[in-house]
Amino acid sequence: MEHSSVAYRKCEMGPHVLPETCTAKRVGIVVFSGFALPDAAAIAEVFHSANALTEVEPGGTTRYDVSLLSAAGGSIASSSSVFIWTEGIEAQRDSERFHALFVAGGGGVIDALRDEHLIAWLRRACWRGELVFPIGEGRALLDAAGLGKAAGDGIKRYGEHAGEITRTSSGNGSPSASASPFRMAIAVIEDDLGVEIARQIADWVAPSKDTPFRGIVRKNASAGVSEKIKASAKWLEANGHRHISIEEVAQIVGMSDRNFLRRFKIEMGVTPSDYLLYVRLDMSCRLLVETDLPVDKVARHCGIGSGGRLAKLFRKHLTTTPTEYRISKQT
Repeated sequence: MEHSSVAYRKCEMGPHVLPETCTAKRVGIVVFSGFALPDAAAIAEVFHSANALTEVEPGGTTRYDVSLLSAAGGSIASSSSVFIWTEGIEAQRDSERFHALFVAGGGGVIDALRDEHLIAWLRRACWRGELVFPIGEGRALLDAAGLGKAAGDGIKRYGEHAGEITRTSSGNGSPSASASPFRMAIAVIEDDLGVEIARQIADWVAPSKDTPFRGIVRKNASAGVSEKIKASAKWLEANGHRHISIEEVAQIVGMSDRNFLRRFKIEMGVTPSDYLLYVRLDMSCRLLVETDLPVDKVARHCGIGSGGRLAKLFRKHLTTTPTEYRISKQT
């Protein structure tokens, strides 16, 4: 199942290398069997987007190295039955600090609370880290490690600082624990890179302006779509930048190829291959508007291969070129 690790290690952008002068900041997402996948995916997507956007900034700024971590490492099942690949906490050096550490929520937290090894590691990692954010039920793990309200004011980075930047980003004065994982991650970006970059990423990951393909891509949130098909659609979104086989997706959600193809078409209205294409075109539209990347680089970022192929797809689906689309949206 190691192939699924790519889904949420998306900060690894292949040939797109950031300048050597930038500073790598470690971001950890602690998960466990039965964790809530959408929240972890939203966090990883924010930092992946920050890497893509800051690539075009003069001289580079900050690169985020995102890791999914679990007590034992290896393949971990989410609450939606999708398996992801994780790094073991034992592989983390005690001397290394996390710039931001997110502790996932989900129904599996009840079993995770019995893992004394995980609790002990969280206690050490949180004292060393700069920012620590519990996600939903993840607060119970931090409480068990003595880092919640019972710990008093001992850990400023867990209480005050994390709350301050989340309140600044959300603008409603809410504490960090009540903010969405997406807002927590955006708050870290705002603190590191400024309001404008944070706004661009927020618009990119959860855009207020629709692209021509947004309705199709966001259909996975519809009430009539089953959990397995929703999970497969989200996985296609997370992995749209690389080569994907339909057999691979079917295996990840535990379905036969034939049944997966049939169910996906019925519930989503398009085939998995067409959905993947729309994911890539949606991603391309957003990159064209939100960055200054050349068209050829946009195509490679989005798994389309070349600027020439992207141009053909734009002419077919939008009757325009990528450059014309960019100009029309930026004027």
